[in-house]
Amino acid sequence: MFLNHASITADQAADLLDAATAAARAVPPAFPLSATVAVNPFLGQTEEDLATAAARLSRVAGLSLTRPRADFAAEVASGRISDDDLAAALIASTSALKPVDLAMLKARLACPAATPEALPTLADLAAVATGTDWPAIIARAVGLWAAGRFDQGQALWTPAPNQDAFSAWREWATHDLTPEIAGLAGFCAHVAACPDTAERAILRAADRLSLTAASAPTAFHRLLIDLGGWAQHARWLSWQTELEGGDDATLTDLLAIRLIWDEALLAHLPQLAQPWAEVVARHALPVEPSADQVLDAILQDASERAHQRRLAARLAGQRSLHGRPALQAAFCIDVRSETFRRALEDVAPTVDTIGFAGFFGLPLAHHPHASDQVEAHLPVLLRPGLQATSQGSAASEQDARISARAARAWGRFRQAAVSSFAFVEAAGPIYGAKLLKDALGRGHGPMPAPGPRLANSLAAEAKGELAAKVLRAMGLTQGHARLILLVGHGAHVTNNPHESAYHCGACGGRTGEVSARVLAGLLNDAETRAALPAQGITLPEDTLFVAALHDTTTDQVTLYQEGPTRDHAADLAQARTWLDQAGARTRAERAPRLPGGSAATLAARAANWAETRPEWGLAGCAAFIAAPRAATRGVDLGGRAFLHSYDRDQDPDFGVLELILTAPVVVASWISLQYYGSTVAPQVFGGGNKLIHNVTGGIGVVEGNGGRLRPGLPWQAVHDGTRPSHEALRLTVMIDAPTAAMSDILARHPGVRALFDNGWLHLLALDGGKVAARYRPGGEWRAETAA
Repeated sequence: MFLNHASITADQAADLLDAATAAARAVPPAFPLSATVAVNPFLGQTEEDLATAAARLSRVAGLSLTRPRADFAAEVASGRISDDDLAAALIASTSALKPVDLAMLKARLACPAATPEALPTLADLAAVATGTDWPAIIARAVGLWAAGRFDQGQALWTPAPNQDAFSAWREWATHDLTPEIAGLAGFCAHVAACPDTAERAILRAADRLSLTAASAPTAFHRLLIDLGGWAQHARWLSWQTELEGGDDATLTDLLAIRLIWDEALLAHLPQLAQPWAEVVARHALPVEPSADQVLDAILQDASERAHQRRLAARLAGQRSLHGRPALQAAFCIDVRSETFRRALEDVAPTVDTIGFAGFFGLPLAHHPHASDQVEAHLPVLLRPGLQATSQGSAASEQDARISARAARAWGRFRQAAVSSFAFVEAAGPIYGAKLLKDALGRGHGPMPAPGPRLANSLAAEAKGELAAKVLRAMGLTQGHARLILLVGHGAHVTNNPHESAYHCGACGGRTGEVSARVLAGLLNDAETRAALPAQGITLPEDTLFVAALHDTTTDQVTLYQEGPTRDHAADLAQARTWLDQAGARTRAERAPRLPGGSAATLAARAANWAETRPEWGLAGCAAFIAAPRAATRGVDLGGRAFLHSYDRDQDPDFGVLELILTAPVVVASWISLQYYGSTVAPQVFGGGNKLIHNVTGGIGVVEGNGGRLRPGLPWQAVHDGTRPSHEALRLTVMIDAPTAAMSDILARHPGVRALFDNGWLHLLALDGGKVAARYRPGGEWRAETAA
């Protein structure tokens, strides 16, 4: 029998449903493998500071949000973190629980922090009481259903595809005997007797579990964390729907499902009522950081100030070009571009490089060749406003689609449970040769597709307006070279489910090829050129734009020489030589960081289907710098800085500055914090071990043969097997702009301001390439100079 509780009132019901909504908002979205983009795992905690978020996530997930205290102690002992860094972080903390002085802070460094422990779920209590691993049983049962429910084309059959998630699960669970076999008698009947909607199920379960408006927010959050990546995938579904102005209740459905399990366990084991009541009482307490969490947040801040101090010391001078550059090359702001840009400018001092988000300002929805799908090639914070296509003629598209469908059918035959054995018997030796060719990088590539182009029929004036907007944002309004490269980036990897995570985040987890080629076509268009002077920009007649793609795994650059290029043959030949030389330098710099890596083996690593670390991606990212290239030219930033070109003199109304603060900075923060979360809290925000990954539903991976979906970055992407390859630092944003202009922009964008006010990002103002001021929470600035 269920325990009896008084019926909840209408106000209590509203409070509980509000708590369910708040818990859902506390969960970050996880994008599917086809277009993985970095997501800030603390997206739901950005209104809190680090110490408070640590207290919350300690309660619901057992997480610490900083590196081990011994790591900080070692950095203090070595001098990497100075006393000045510690003192500045201590002064900046406003917590009443902080150490009273520097001496006390340093004394507490030797004391290990308490190990965080999540409050138990009812399933955890039931496991202790019965000896049955109920959390694992729930994870496996829910994971098995969710893998089919959310499948994106991998499965041959999807359960109840036309029902909402809660109804589909009820139909499934009333026939799933796994819980009853494990000892939860009557579970199928319990599910059948549940309310018919997720909201009613949540309210009934909350009543029977004695959850109140005070205890429900973190109790609900705890259960969503327990669902792992399935909850984060559901949050992505709602994210996508919200972008279109709609609403999606899948995450609420999952919460109801998870509550029903605990409701059934309490009914089955009434002796758990007292220990569960104690847990509920702890959930009802305010979320407040402990002295340990405050101390660790201060140490984290000190380590970031130490990095800022070293970085500011490097930005001591300016080197700029004089006269017309021999070549201009616009690269994505991705940290991997920093290394290549520096190498290119070293081998060719007359080259000028530019940093800009890799979608090049074109909000494209692209229709690829031989596909029925339309792909978004822009940051996930934005909505497409332009259409691009790589479609060929109707006949060629039909032939290509038939071939693609045949390939998919063959793939299904090869992978299916029964026919896979026939495949191995019949084609095993032949396919073994194919695998060997693929491993050696000698397999046949796909047939070339038609080049991407704008599908919108734009008038000449509209082309000019669009081109002018992009050129102004890039700072390319004057002083144009004869040859300007638009360099997107992508990563050549093999047999890697997380391939899209190595591509361009500004392009929605895809390569920058489409954006670069579409923009080059637009800027070379005769109608565009003729319309630009009316927009205040005149391109020299001899200026040619050429799209390119930087392969960040091999550091080879492909040039797309489309349209007439005969007059620039010599320029292109010279560019090819410089790019090859820069690639060689970049490989020599990057390779030693990879376990067993060498410059000569990077191409082989890209083609090796057993390679777990083809490259480090954006591991190490720590700073975002928006300034003229003169501020960073010739400075070795170690491939750790996002570099965005920005000249305040060309931005009188600070419209470009506002765009930088509200889009590229936010995207960079998501990347930085995903690497941070995957490093310090891999058990919840990391993708697990690549060696035991199984792709599930085409949307994510699980470890082994079922259970929780694993979001975030795999362990091999942030760890070299001995130590972390990513230094967990919150991003330092340095912008060469007036402090008043930045304050005005932040005042208009409270969501962005919260990132700085609560310490998820640091903001330093540059003046003439040197640090001039530091943003303080609340909108204040403090003068600051490099030590």
